[in-house]
Amino acid sequence: MRLVSRTLAALAAAAALAALTGCENAPGYPRTVEQRPEQQLDFAALYGQNCAGCHGPDGRGGAAIALNSSTYLAFAGRDHIRTVAASGIKGSLMPAFARSSGGMLTDQQVNAIVDGMFREWSQPSTASAAELPQWAVAPGSAASGADVYKTACARCHGVTGNGTPSSGHSIVDTAYLGLVDDQSLRTIVAAAHPERSTPDWRGYTSQPLSSQQIDDLVAWLASHRSHAPAPAAAAPVAVVSPIARKEKP
Repeated sequence: MRLVSRTLAALAAAAALAALTGCENAPGYPRTVEQRPEQQLDFAALYGQNCAGCHGPDGRGGAAIALNSSTYLAFAGRDHIRTVAASGIKGSLMPAFARSSGGMLTDQQVNAIVDGMFREWSQPSTASAAELPQWAVAPGSAASGADVYKTACARCHGVTGNGTPSSGHSIVDTAYLGLVDDQSLRTIVAAAHPERSTPDWRGYTSQPLSSQQIDDLVAWLASHRSHAPAPAAAAPVAVVSPIARKEKP
């Protein structure tokens, strides 16, 4: 009898558990709501899904410029970085992420990414605001930039910019220059490219490069971009009507 009682009690408990589990699908029963994509505001998750592919899993080691850099963050500034993240960079591989510019992220999510970058990766800058080069690119002189290049860059990238056995890459390659705009070039020159051991604006010569020198250097680099000629107009083709074809012997 005792064994029977225990069996009946176990069956009753199992039935009660099944009933309670089934209630989750009953009308009016509160269900667990999964987080919608636009509600994700975690920096690590948003960065990993949207930025890590180009800038590296921890802000470094990617094909694009390192974001995990106090120098870059101080040079670019929060407002400019947010604008770039939201609207992208025309003429480059940097897409727009904000919905207002055709992307998939809300304004709050863009802010979460930018705020997270400064919270996780920004350190007190060793340069004052007065010493930092200006962010925005300005027109420069390619002729003057050639002189800047010889003084600041030729020892690593070669006399013509096509690289040396030690540097191993060309900075005047037309395929490369076709993928980056002038602002991106200015950013690399001013804020460094840690993965390629490129210094910031203070490390090229015994004196830091001025904003004008950086603009001139960018103008010299940009002058190596290839400009494909406009396609030639097609020669007119004589059209013979069906009637003419029939009349032709």
